Amino acid sequence: MTELSGPTGEEPALHAVPRADGTPPRAVVIGATGYLGGRLTPRLLAAGYRVRVLARSAERVHAFPWGAQCEIVEGSADDGAALARACLDADVVYYLVHSMSGGKDFEAVDARAARTVASAATRSHVRRIVYLGALHPAHVDLSPHLRSRVEVGQIFLASPVPALVLQAGVVIGSGSASFEMIRHLTEVLPYMPAPRWVRNRIQPIAVRDVLYYLLAGARVPADLNIAVDIGGPDVLRYGQMMNGYAVEAGLPQRPIAPLPVLTPNLASLWVNLVTPVPRAIARPLIASLQNECVVKDHTIDEIIPPPGNGVTPYRRAVRLALGRIDADSVETSWVDAELGTSPSDPLPSDPDWAGRAVFTDRRSQRTTASAERLWSVIIGIGGRNGWYSSPLLWAIRGWFDRLSGGVGLQRGRRSVSSARVGDAIDFWRVEAIEEGHLLRLRAEMKVPGDAWLELSSSPAGEGACYQQRAIFFPRGLRGRLYWITVLPFHGLIFSGMATRITTTAEAEAQQR
Repeated sequence: MTELSGPTGEEPALHAVPRADGTPPRAVVIGATGYLGGRLTPRLLAAGYRVRVLARSAERVHAFPWGAQCEIVEGSADDGAALARACLDADVVYYLVHSMSGGKDFEAVDARAARTVASAATRSHVRRIVYLGALHPAHVDLSPHLRSRVEVGQIFLASPVPALVLQAGVVIGSGSASFEMIRHLTEVLPYMPAPRWVRNRIQPIAVRDVLYYLLAGARVPADLNIAVDIGGPDVLRYGQMMNGYAVEAGLPQRPIAPLPVLTPNLASLWVNLVTPVPRAIARPLIASLQNECVVKDHTIDEIIPPPGNGVTPYRRAVRLALGRIDADSVETSWVDAELGTSPSDPLPSDPDWAGRAVFTDRRSQRTTASAERLWSVIIGIGGRNGWYSSPLLWAIRGWFDRLSGGVGLQRGRRSVSSARVGDAIDFWRVEAIEEGHLLRLRAEMKVPGDAWLELSSSPAGEGACYQQRAIFFPRGLRGRLYWITVLPFHGLIFSGMATRITTTAEAEAQQR
């Protein structure tokens, strides 16, 4: 397992308390492949818990460094049969799921899933549910996403299983959507026209402190059933958060002009254009900033003592996040969240293509670089490394995708030099990796069909052979016309990729 930053779970105050018979308690994590779940799970293991995860794909879980140490139940949060298996003999259930980019009925979907989880936990005599909800003001009209998170917390509190609902505001950490929105808005814009909510007060919290409270939540008194606020020590305006980031990043302070005309919808469109955060995720984030979100009381301190050095100040949280990015050691990232609107079926095997319309583009290139050196270039493709050909054409395609409601090319990737199954790479998703040999990407851009891109490296004599295959299954006439339209551009893009990837591998080999 990779080295964990604090908290690691090995701290005495966070270590698992054995059952009466001396066996380790069992923790179930629902949402283990998400931003927080992917960080909480290895810390639960380090704390001495037996961990079982509920996930749609076992392969996705196995791609994590800690995946082999967990028991996996395949299914979703609204799958009663899968939840029954997941909750069997469990002591604590962590619920870390929320439909950030769900459809119009996401509130009903979230509520139904919460009730299904609560019912399964009740039947299995689970001792506790721990849920991360949202910090929110009382007695005001909330945005649909905030309202949904509050409702989920209320469902758990009303169930027979004691629940601890931790209500957090903006989470600051490497890879969090909130942090990435602040980071890119500050770095891209020397002057920030902003909605009036930039003057609202917010109480951000470092991701390490969220993890601390989640871990400690499994050890609170058995009969405790309560919702509590958690937050960092700083109460800031959103504009102050942006300029606090600027100081830590070595940037000049950004003048910010609040404008009354920027509604949440317009503001989310603006964020969609100037940051990697797509509108579907930006909208609920921005909607949650319409009201001041400040910790109302400190009951949490009576239940869980603060971390040893206290909760993390905002600027230190930014400094830690930037350090993880610079070291290319981001554990999890918002970019890797599954998109409900994106295709998820794997690439059919070649025999299954019989009788189906399919278009392919194949390229092959020999290189004097070793297969290992070639693979290091392949596995680092995308993000800040780019796509090794026609950057203008790639950028145009990314903007078209963004304007049509897709994720766009700016989404980037979690790590510069490594990837695992389920990772996002710009507007692709890693579907398969054969370490040292094959990288298969599934398209998540808006296209009238299903598309994949395969890149591979194989030893050949004293060098290596690079192979590249683009595969497109068109959807109706529109899909066929799309392929014909982009075919001339593919000639430029794909041939350039093959040439530049192999020459980059050769250049890196010579440097070494």
